[in-house]
Amino acid sequence: MHSPVVLGIDFGGTKIAAAVADLHGKRLGTTTIAARAEDGARSTVDRGLAAARALVEEHASESPLLAVGACTFGIPSDDGVLLAPNISGWGDIAFGRELRLAFPGVEIRTATDVKAAAQAEARWGALAGVDPGIYLNLGTGLAAAIVANGVVVNGRHGASGEIAYNLRTVADVGLTADARVMLEEAVSGKALRLAALEAPGERRVDGVDGVDGVDGAAEVFARADDPVRTALLAEFIAELAFHLVNLTIAIDPQRVVVGGGMVRSWSRLHDPLRAAIDAAVPFPPELMPARFPYDAPLMGALALATAAARDLTTSPVPAYSALTTQIRKGAST
Repeated sequence: MHSPVVLGIDFGGTKIAAAVADLHGKRLGTTTIAARAEDGARSTVDRGLAAARALVEEHASESPLLAVGACTFGIPSDDGVLLAPNISGWGDIAFGRELRLAFPGVEIRTATDVKAAAQAEARWGALAGVDPGIYLNLGTGLAAAIVANGVVVNGRHGASGEIAYNLRTVADVGLTADARVMLEEAVSGKALRLAALEAPGERRVDGVDGVDGVDGAAEVFARADDPVRTALLAEFIAELAFHLVNLTIAIDPQRVVVGGGMVRSWSRLHDPLRAAIDAAVPFPPELMPARFPYDAPLMGALALATAAARDLTTSPVPAYSALTTQIRKGAST
């Protein structure tokens, strides 16, 4: 009989990634497809689940699938996904039930993508042994996670760290979310891409008008060689720093770890964020990029699956070296 396997799926705003691995963390296969948000939620979830099933069929067709770990932007449950505006209709997707229909009889575990990423960093990455810590995700969207005593803080409704909803000015006090500009609409990869496209007198930048907000934002960072882009980036980083400083003051963390696609522009982000923290925070924490900056949600999804497998069998939890090595290999393909 072939050894059982587990599956991890990360439903992101711009891409869907999946990986199948054995119970010891050896990665057997990986796939990544574009989310194609413009096609709507139903099409996106169907394509993602089809790609994940095809991955298992290709690399482990004769092995029993023991558990599936899946994460997504927003807060997933059996009946829907809360706080998930990136794809129209995503909140109406019965996330847990869809997974069970796609993988009948298989143990299913779900989590918010940023919290899954933070847990992966807390177990094997830059937040291991850190108490407390902050994981800041700078990708197509914006979110944070707080790690205390090695555990990610969920909050009463699973919404701890959803700083995308932060007020931006005093004038926002008392306004509902639909009556103001939320932080994520100004500080995120998607927001930076759109701001570059709409800047007065700015020509369209190659790559910025693509679907991927992270790639577009990276292009803006890379080509910040004129006054328009320089001012745009300065405003973007200043507002990011403002909210990161306030979060840091509230939590008093040992370390702040930054992940997500925009970490590719870390050389431009680090110094102004470091300066802002040092100037305002009573006890400035360490600041560094995540150990797994780009694939931490997928790693977190695999961790959910292997934890489920551990609960179902007597197999050991995958070793650090096996799981992280395989995930890092997949990130380079």
